[in-house]
Amino acid sequence: MELSKKQKILRSLLVILGIAAFFGIIFLMLKLTGWWESINSVQKVKRLILDLGFWGRFMFVLLQFLQVTFIPLPASAVVIAGSLIYGPFEASLLSLAGILLGSTLAFFLGRTFGRKLVIFMVGEKTCDKWVKFLSKGKYSFVIMMLLPLFPDDVLCLVAGLTNMSWLFFMTTQFVTRTIGIFLMSYFSSGEIIPYEGWGIYAWILIAVVAIVSIFLTTKYQLQIESRLAKLFKKKN
Repeated sequence: MELSKKQKILRSLLVILGIAAFFGIIFLMLKLTGWWESINSVQKVKRLILDLGFWGRFMFVLLQFLQVTFIPLPASAVVIAGSLIYGPFEASLLSLAGILLGSTLAFFLGRTFGRKLVIFMVGEKTCDKWVKFLSKGKYSFVIMMLLPLFPDDVLCLVAGLTNMSWLFFMTTQFVTRTIGIFLMSYFSSGEIIPYEGWGIYAWILIAVVAIVSIFLTTKYQLQIESRLAKLFKKKN
């Protein structure tokens, strides 16, 4: 039986209240246990994970999952802390597990509960901005997931509101997240590009290239989308 308009509104409100309560409980638990103050920098995250011993790996995966979905943690701080503790390879695998789970849940929430929930989580302006952007083409989503500074977690949530398929979304996540996480884990250690001497100029160059790439992706989205679409059609 089809639900009436009032029933649909009531169900949406209950879902939003349930999600809000869940967020509230997680935040309250983090505050009461003192973990909230322990996860806002590389050194604090490192200390928290080390203090947990064997369970540190589970906490690391949980932190990566939470920073994608529920709490505003700096992803770079968690990745770098993991690299310092477990080494770049193991930290990359653990990060990938948590982030992929979080990304999948974000897409599921957007796809299942729709616009009202997304607006509740990120705001109406942000929601409308990225829905409009992603609706112009799916290949731009791949580029944005590869480049830094784009709101990856918001994009995963908003992507659920578009006609993007689960297969395309998950394939994009596996490819782009793997590349991004491994690069961050290995380069953030400072062993490949140091944070002093010539490395400073290299990091400046990388930042400039990233900013220019973001600008070009935003400004010439339709042209990029068209070329990529033609390229993939030829291969298929």
